[in-house]
Amino acid sequence: MSYNKVILMGNLTRDPALSFLPSNTPVVEFTIAASRRFKKQDGSQGEETCFVDCQMFGKRAEVVSKFFKKGFPIFVEGRLKLDQWQAQDGTNRSRLRVLAENFELIGKKEGDQQSTQANNRTPRPTEPPDFDPNSEVPF
Repeated sequence: MSYNKVILMGNLTRDPALSFLPSNTPVVEFTIAASRRFKKQDGSQGEETCFVDCQMFGKRAEVVSKFFKKGFPIFVEGRLKLDQWQAQDGTNRSRLRVLAENFELIGKKEGDQQSTQANNRTPRPTEPPDFDPNSEVPF
């Protein structure tokens, strides 16, 4: 048995890049910067940032491409996908990325004057229909 689920929240590091497959299916690629703040052993504050490549297909890809820009915050749900290929020099290469299946707009970038109806709400991730927040977690 296995389970492959990724949940990320961060800011776009660049504008999403929309392209189309030969089948005319839209595909968008973007990178999320997800930061973590922590207290170091000496008591000072530390921060580390993880940059995650993401890919999304279909109508959602077009929506991300249209409404998101560099610096915008985004919440993404998806799964990990390993891409493997052979480089021109004959070496084997691989890249782990998130195949995004769902996303949420979590607000617009501070200082951004552009406003859309979608930017005026703060959505929360949805819970499964049988989720009871008062129940005990079984693990």
